[in-house]
Amino acid sequence: MHINENGTILIPIDFSKQSINAIKHSYNLARYTKSTLQLMYVYADKQVHSNDELKKLAQDTSAECGMECKFMSLKGDIYLETDKMAEKMNSSLIVVGLDAHAKFRSFMGKSTASKFIKNAPCPVLTIRSTTHTPHCKNILMAFDLSPESREKVPTVIQLAQYYGADIKVVSVFDPKDANYENKLLPYLNQVKKYIKQKNVNCTNKSIAAEDVAEAIVSYANKNDCDIIVQMNKKDLSFGEMFSGTMSQKMVDISNIPVLTINPMKRASMPLSY
Repeated sequence: MHINENGTILIPIDFSKQSINAIKHSYNLARYTKSTLQLMYVYADKQVHSNDELKKLAQDTSAECGMECKFMSLKGDIYLETDKMAEKMNSSLIVVGLDAHAKFRSFMGKSTASKFIKNAPCPVLTIRSTTHTPHCKNILMAFDLSPESREKVPTVIQLAQYYGADIKVVSVFDPKDANYENKLLPYLNQVKKYIKQKNVNCTNKSIAAEDVAEAIVSYANKNDCDIIVQMNKKDLSFGEMFSGTMSQKMVDISNIPVLTINPMKRASMPLSY
């Protein structure tokens, strides 16, 4: 699984600081993948921002990054329309800025935003920060024993090669489940060996913790990681029935950009490379 080249990076915007920052986060990815930037403004009732504002934002973006930037506006729900448009345009990536206080899961259940990621036809990069650093030196890859977890390895290698970044493979296991850790270590070493064969620096780490998402975000911050890559699914080591899936929580709490990849629609995947 890779981020497709010569495609479109779709960026839903609402003119918030986070959405403007999302545009800047897309620059290098667009250069590396030779993609066109597509800004999409979605309004619920009436159009607050004019087409002239959108046009200027697209022109300023194009001038700043030196690449083609298109724009469009339409009425509807921003998350539903983003998935529809990404499917229609065969987008290679969605980059979306999220309000620092917006959660993807409410007390009553899943929000429209969480369904947006689940239904996205391509990887989704979520940005909560209002600041942007153009470099990417360390990529954290969250890993577990599921076949789906291995699907993201080619994408992480692709990103690392684009940026010249190191990969930190991190797995979290239940402190009460030593058997899981024993099963995990051989696969961690296998993945590390595979990544190094692609001429990418790599380390692996297993962490005993009761909260998967919090442990991964904490490790990412302590080790200067610039992006977290995860699969959109439940963690296998422990079910988080009341707090939602690990992937949803990661998006909720991470101050670091999170790239979420949906599993491929197939029954199984080999355990070896």
